[in-house]
Amino acid sequence: MQDEASVSLDKVFGRVLQELRRERGLSQERLALESGYHRTYISLLERGINGPSLDAIFQFAAVLDTSPSELVKKVEVRVGRIPRRERGTL
Repeated sequence: MQDEASVSLDKVFGRVLQELRRERGLSQERLALESGYHRTYISLLERGINGPSLDAIFQFAAVLDTSPSELVKKVEVRVGRIPRRERGTL
């Protein structure tokens, strides 16, 4: 498996989205229905072909019962881009 730090942010976001969706027991169709986005768009996001809009991040977070910031933080952790203040380095 490729190191996630060397993978694009879109691909990492897609992996995070897919994992959260599966953990919640949702199909792509169900996530699409509940978020208001088309299933094809969700598929493109999960494969890292498209990147999410800010609106999409908020909608997906609501459906996945998490906060938008937590969703983005999961991506940050995987790519090693934690803000300095959270790493203890100012």
